[in-house]
Amino acid sequence: MAEVAEVVKIGLTGVPGVGKTETLLKIVRRLEEKGIVIGGMVTEPIIENNQRMGFSIIDWRTKKQGMLAHRDLDSETEVGGYKVNVKDLEEVGVPAIRDAIESCDLVVVDEVGKMEMCSEKFIEAVKKLLDSDRCILMTLHKKSRHPLLQDIRRRDDVRIIEVTKMGKTVLYSQIAPVFEEYFEKHKR
Repeated sequence: MAEVAEVVKIGLTGVPGVGKTETLLKIVRRLEEKGIVIGGMVTEPIIENNQRMGFSIIDWRTKKQGMLAHRDLDSETEVGGYKVNVKDLEEVGVPAIRDAIESCDLVVVDEVGKMEMCSEKFIEAVKKLLDSDRCILMTLHKKSRHPLLQDIRRRDDVRIIEVTKMGKTVLYSQIAPVFEEYFEKHKR
């Protein structure tokens, strides 16, 4: 009987600002050039007057955007000095993950972190994703003790890789081929 490789599930972790999202996006763009269908959600910093003031959230496939968090947002939910917009997370990010589970080869989630843990719908979408047969590339908050993050770290089917400033270029060139090899063997 031929051996079937397991679905590739990778979590990138590291300290804030080390380049987790940058590494994820480089991998995603390279895989898209190979024709791999990718969906999910990514975040981008909102920069105002050369300062990070918040984060936008983007559905990777549709490019629909929302505001995940902002220092000046009117919200009672606050994480690290940022006010969290749970509504946009649940109207942009959660549907992006759910849609990608149904229709994409690779699902990206940037980030499974403290702000996102403010939404039960987000937590449920990530749990469903982890139990799916989809390849996953996600970024993970390094120190959060949230039960979902602890569960992800304990899973046997998710490889956790630490991103460092020195190693992020090497990681990109090591991780992308793992996905490429999987998709070459398992064309959908």
